[in-house]
Amino acid sequence: MLNLQILTALVSFSFVSSITPGPNNLMLMTSGANFGFRRTGPHMLGVALGFALMVALVGFGVAQVFIAHPLARRVLAVLSVLYMLWLAWKITRASAPSAREVARPMTFLQAAAFQWVNPKAWAMAVTAVTVYAALGPLMVGLVFGAVTIPCVAIWVVLGQGVARWLSDPRRLKLFNYSMAAMLILSLAPVLELAK
Repeated sequence: MLNLQILTALVSFSFVSSITPGPNNLMLMTSGANFGFRRTGPHMLGVALGFALMVALVGFGVAQVFIAHPLARRVLAVLSVLYMLWLAWKITRASAPSAREVARPMTFLQAAAFQWVNPKAWAMAVTAVTVYAALGPLMVGLVFGAVTIPCVAIWVVLGQGVARWLSDPRRLKLFNYSMAAMLILSLAPVLELAK
């Protein structure tokens, strides 16, 4: 009975933390607007499965490295900032819809690897494996993987929904710059990670 209550609470936590805005969802919305749902599929799966693996590995002790070695935590914070700034720059340079064929969405492996420099992902993973430790890291990771897939798909559909409005190059540029700015603003948790 207790495990069912904990599992229900974990599903709720997974949903709320996966559906709310953050680097992954902002990039998926941008990708949905620029590339459509099908071409963004590997990116979505990379986020969901990459994060599920990250949660499990954090639960099995990877986070202990950052606790034991504060310098490693600071290095991760610097890498996170640099990578997110690079991604924001790439978003501002995204092609107009008429030139989509030459541009490419993020791949499965790129999206999975991104989880390791995503400050929101770290906060979610550490919280989940700490609060829901009774379920074990593998179960916490599996629940997050299952819940994240429909949540990120919603963001891609939202992006796809504004794609027609973005057929005007000026509006697309404004949208991409707005998404890049929000991505940069989402770096605030990295300051906590660097302490």
